[in-house]
Amino acid sequence: MGNPKAFLTVKRKDAGYRPVQERILDFGEVEQTLNTEDRREQASRCMDCGIPFCHWSCPLGNKMPEWQEYVYKGNWKLAAEVLMQTNDFPEFTGRICPAPCEKSCVLSIHRAPVTIRENEASTLEHAFNEGFIQPRIPAHRTGKKVAVIGSGPSGLAVANQLNQKGHNVTVYEKNSSIGGLLRFGIPDFKLNKNIIDRRLKLMEAEGVKFVANTEIGKDVKGKNILKEYDAVCVAIGSQVPRNLPIEGRELKGVYYAMEYLTAQNRLIAKGEPVDQIIDAKGKNVLVIGGGDTGSDCIGTANRQGAASVLQIEILPKPPKLEDIDNPWPTPFPVVLKTSSSHLEGCERRWSLNTKRFIGEDGKLTAVELVEVAWEQDENGKHIMKEVGKPEIIKIDLVFLALGFVHPIQEGLLKELDIKTDDVRHNIVTDANRNTSVAKVFGAGDCVSGQSLVVTSIASGRKTAQHIDKFLRS
Repeated sequence: MGNPKAFLTVKRKDAGYRPVQERILDFGEVEQTLNTEDRREQASRCMDCGIPFCHWSCPLGNKMPEWQEYVYKGNWKLAAEVLMQTNDFPEFTGRICPAPCEKSCVLSIHRAPVTIRENEASTLEHAFNEGFIQPRIPAHRTGKKVAVIGSGPSGLAVANQLNQKGHNVTVYEKNSSIGGLLRFGIPDFKLNKNIIDRRLKLMEAEGVKFVANTEIGKDVKGKNILKEYDAVCVAIGSQVPRNLPIEGRELKGVYYAMEYLTAQNRLIAKGEPVDQIIDAKGKNVLVIGGGDTGSDCIGTANRQGAASVLQIEILPKPPKLEDIDNPWPTPFPVVLKTSSSHLEGCERRWSLNTKRFIGEDGKLTAVELVEVAWEQDENGKHIMKEVGKPEIIKIDLVFLALGFVHPIQEGLLKELDIKTDDVRHNIVTDANRNTSVAKVFGAGDCVSGQSLVVTSIASGRKTAQHIDKFLRS
């Protein structure tokens, strides 16, 4: 380590967010940046702990102690190179990853882990700004052709890895632009789309081909893709949202969270087709679901000028970090999470179930909620029971942020008769990421179910290894 005692003398310093009154007026990234000297000091806090639990808890196996030492020494070029040995897109994960590495950092014992995620984002920005990251064009081409279906984080990771191995890679995307949910599902205030475009431009210069507005299984038959390519990777994500099939679900004003976020992202992008405009200005908004997607809906509604925002969760309120026994080194401790969007203004309530949506003339006007309690039966199964009296709240817009259940079955999966499991309906693959169809592989959420961007990148990298081995056999 460059400074093995820094963790004793340098306190954790977060970059923080732009002022609320400023950031809710635009969709610019909310997170601020530290100056170079402060960032190097933060990297110096990475101690010589002996066993790097951060490395263990990262789905990508990033080598935090190594690259942070280079940051401390001011060698941004080498730091970026070490980062990209294990992570294709540190500029994405450095902005939107929940940082399980920080939860398992040894300094989390004292609630002050190294600012690993921020350091990661800063490392790549320095490397890009100083011109260290240039196209890496493979010296030799194998002549093998690979089609990657889906351009989310797993699909892009597969494409990037296989292209660097010398294969000719074409990425197909059904939407008008490349990026999957990175582009259309994550708000600009968390991930500016210029960051995606910068990476795509680099990948194109390195030889990857991108084809947008083309849905395989619809616009182009899957069997034609099989004939044209030596290997095919299906990375279509888990796109079917979990529904809430209760009375009044059909009312205008009840939307899936991703319908809302996608529409807003398309509006900001300009030139992107928008199927419907969902505007929360002056409206009372209810977000059902307490995860990151729900938080993104809150931030978007606040920027649109919502009159009020209420977020509810059916589970009990989790404890604050300081109120529980230290969870270290658990990568994902069950604690109360407060995002930048929550800080911008919203009411949060827990242990509430949604009984029905109420409307007039086909339009949502209110929602009936009831408090619930959770008990365990003799078999240890959790059972939900209503407690108290139902309440009716005036609501104009509801966003269902309840996660995703499985990939879309119609189209490609049905045409090629790709086997899915009977319970979750995700694509079934073997140990080598092969699907039930010869030379067709699977990667990302369509195989694992809904996950994180960092997990999807890791899945894409692993799948690419198996595809490369297959092509060379």
